[in-house]
Amino acid sequence: MRLLSFGAWSGGGHTARALEMWAAGQTDAAMAALANRQSLRARLALAAMQSATNPALDQAGAEAETGRVARSLLARARTGLRGLELAATIGPLLGLLGTVTGMIAAFQALQEAGPRADPAALAGGIWEAILTTAAGMAAAIPASVALTWFESVVDGLRRDMEDSATRILHGARAVPDIGHTVRRAAE
Repeated sequence: MRLLSFGAWSGGGHTARALEMWAAGQTDAAMAALANRQSLRARLALAAMQSATNPALDQAGAEAETGRVARSLLARARTGLRGLELAATIGPLLGLLGTVTGMIAAFQALQEAGPRADPAALAGGIWEAILTTAAGMAAAIPASVALTWFESVVDGLRRDMEDSATRILHGARAVPDIGHTVRRAAE
């Protein structure tokens, strides 16, 4: 849900249009197009545009500020993935723990039975071992698949955000709109 709310699957159409405006020198229009957007792509592009047009920041400062915002946005996008990573990692370990305890129970039953071991006495421990292994795998496999998919989505966002920031900060510098220049001079 978090990735959906961050526009992970939105395609970045608004950001692309704003980048076209930026490249055409329509600085104010580009920033206005992104001002109320909640997608990570749009938020980073706006931060890069604001940094690039901030007279207090040189090129290195604009890059540093844009990088700081990008790291923060990507960290927010990755929130929740640790839980999936934990489930994918711990599921097989819990299954293995159950396997070991089940085998211990089976061998205890075998020891207590002495020379006349009954296969039915072993079945409970073996059943426990197999069941917990299957349960651990049943939890880990979907968690691992989901984690891999969500990480690929976040990686795609990262690439899109990096591309936008590079185009803004290192592409043809946008010529500020006249209104933007007048407002800056008044400040």
